[in-house]
Amino acid sequence: MIRINLLGVERPRAKRAMAFDLGQRLTLGASLIVVAAVLAVGWWYWSLSRESARLDAELASAQQEATRLRSLLAEVQQFEQQRQQLQQRVALIEQLRSGQSLPVQLLDHVSRSLPDMLWLTMMQQEGEQVTIEGRSTTLIALSDFVGNLSGGTLLQRPIEIVNSQVQPAAGTGPQATPELIQFTVRARINVPGQPAAPAEAVAGRGAAARGGQGGAR
Repeated sequence: MIRINLLGVERPRAKRAMAFDLGQRLTLGASLIVVAAVLAVGWWYWSLSRESARLDAELASAQQEATRLRSLLAEVQQFEQQRQQLQQRVALIEQLRSGQSLPVQLLDHVSRSLPDMLWLTMMQQEGEQVTIEGRSTTLIALSDFVGNLSGGTLLQRPIEIVNSQVQPAAGTGPQATPELIQFTVRARINVPGQPAAPAEAVAGRGAAARGGQGGAR
């Protein structure tokens, strides 16, 4: 009797099929791992590129802001220098004003008090007393001059007219000189407790020059 072992023939085929299925699974798993790794690397590279672009944009914006701030800082420094220069000029002007001597203040006050048709021939300071001599064509001009001198705080009031003489007209025709009033005014400087330095000056500015030309006619 002949016996055929069918089981022995079929078993190797089953083993080969199982081995084939296991290889496919391993290959598929490895492929999935590779694909996942590639995707992860691609996503990581994309995120790095995006972050790099954002940082580049922020860096460019920061550089523009730094440039703008540098220009503003330069303008602020320029304005600060101008402000310091102006402060120095103001301080110098105030120093010059405060350092003006009494004769300078007196000359300035007298020159501002001169009316038209009046000029001075002598001004002398002795201590706190000031004597002023001059010429005028009218008594009104002399009165205005005394009133102007009394208007400030440098001289004490009242201002005294110690002498006034009328000089008659001389000559005839175009070369004749008009009638003149020769006067002497005396006042005291309002500087209590401070001796004033003596000063002599002949004033001939402003309206005094015009009065002098009128007297020359």
